[in-house]
Amino acid sequence: MKVLLVEDEPDLRTIVSSYLLKEGFICEVAETYLKALRKISFYPYDIILLDITLPDGNGMDLLKIIKGDNLKAGIIIISAKNSLDDKISGLDIGADDYITKPFQLSELNARIKAVLRRHQFNGSDKVQFNEISIDINGKIIRINNEPIESTRKEFDLLLFFILNKNRVLTKETIAEHLWGDNFDLADNFDFIYTHLNNLRRKIKAKGGSDYIKNVYGMGYKFGDQ
Repeated sequence: MKVLLVEDEPDLRTIVSSYLLKEGFICEVAETYLKALRKISFYPYDIILLDITLPDGNGMDLLKIIKGDNLKAGIIIISAKNSLDDKISGLDIGADDYITKPFQLSELNARIKAVLRRHQFNGSDKVQFNEISIDINGKIIRINNEPIESTRKEFDLLLFFILNKNRVLTKETIAEHLWGDNFDLADNFDFIYTHLNNLRRKIKAKGGSDYIKNVYGMGYKFGDQ
């Protein structure tokens, strides 16, 4: 799952981003309104953690742009303002939740997972596709009710495919989702091929079908059609 943290306080930005990385999220950061605007214009995110007060703009204005563009990201407002009016305004515009500084990192994590469940998993902690079952919180993949050993990237890759089933995903899209900003440093996309082969092998070993298809010249598609 990919998170964008829009926060201008350096210490809080470092603490939150480090925590989310340890929790298995891909976390990108933006310390200004303009940098956040550029990122949401080019890259999709599952969750956006949005500070209201930024040095060059207002987080509420950024929220209006996000909702106006019909982006699918869940939005959690983070603010030092413990104001009911701010909270109501943010929720009215389209934010999914609101948390006030200071906060516990465990509480933020719980709120992120709750928003993800509502947005992508229909309120459930599990995703099912035929014989494949994914436990979101436990980070467990099961094939025919048998767990398989998977790396974090393999888990994220399979979940990304299932959430985008029957859609062609380019190698660039897959790399950007799994590695965030760092994918620009890659010389090629051979690492995607390696992860795909390992994932296919582990699924087949438990009697699962190979739903990942190579779409020549375009990328990959997951589905049983």
